Amino acid sequence: MDRKKEIENKKRRFPASTDIFQDEEAVVLTMEMPGVSKENLHIKVDKDLLIIHGERKADEDAGHYRIREIRQGDYYQEYTIDDTIDREKIEATISNGLVTLKLGVKESEKPRKITVQVK
Repeated sequence: MDRKKEIENKKRRFPASTDIFQDEEAVVLTMEMPGVSKENLHIKVDKDLLIIHGERKADEDAGHYRIREIRQGDYYQEYTIDDTIDREKIEATISNGLVTLKLGVKESEKPRKITVQVK
């Protein structure tokens, strides 16, 4: 692989494979980001946009690859979030290459039980 191709690979961004689940309390995103550390994971909310960027550092091995099938580049994902999500109740964890984001649902949007009165 020539040097120009190596530089292009370092700049590539890929979407992370993602599962999205919702229950009454939160929307939960689980994203595969192997090779990304806590220090290289950047998550921010900008108005209605949730931005997740995982930087995967390129291997600096001596020698050259004969076969290279593992993707080189960063993970990048953007999601539009609506008004049902409480921006102050967003939590993130990373473990074994899986990033989990828990987006809390606003109290006013959660289902509530209506008590039936007898007259």
